[in-house]
Amino acid sequence: MKAAKGTVFKYGDNVDTDVIIPARYLNSSEPSELAAHCMEDIDKDFIHKVTEGDIIVATKNFGCGSSREHAPIAIKAAGVSCVIAETFARIFYRNAINIGLPIVECPEAAREIEAGDTVEVNFDTGVITDVTKNTTYQGQAFPEFMQRIIDAEGLVNYINGR
Repeated sequence: MKAAKGTVFKYGDNVDTDVIIPARYLNSSEPSELAAHCMEDIDKDFIHKVTEGDIIVATKNFGCGSSREHAPIAIKAAGVSCVIAETFARIFYRNAINIGLPIVECPEAAREIEAGDTVEVNFDTGVITDVTKNTTYQGQAFPEFMQRIIDAEGLVNYINGR
C-alpha cells in the first residue's frame, strides 16, 4: 500500500504558484533553495514548522497562476508528502504528477480537515483518513500509470526506468 501520513497545513481558495514559490526566488531551480522559500508569502512559519511527510490541504483551484514547475518542486522538497484539495489548476496537477508529488482531489475532505489534524492518505484506494477526528473520505485514486510515475519520483525517472 502506498500511503502518506502527516500533520495538516490548511489553506483556502486560489493558492497560486506565486504564493507557493514567489517569483523573486525563481533564479534557482535547486529544490532545496526553492523549499527554503515555499509558502512564505502566505505562511511565514510554514518552512520552519513543516516536517517530512506533512500534508497540505486547500480548497478550490490550488496551484493556479503561472505554469512553472517550481511550485510543486518547492512543495515536495519542503517535505510535503501529499496535497489534498477540492480542485487543482490543471497545469499544476500535471506538473505535480510529472515531478512525483502526490495530489488528491476530494472536496469533502478539503472542506472538513483542519490545520493541525493528522491525516493519512492511501494512494492505491484514494481513501483519506483524518486520524484526529476519526473520519474517512473517498478521494480520487490515481490511475495505475500515474501511480507508477509518482512511485518513480517523477516522469523523467519513469521514462528512464528508475
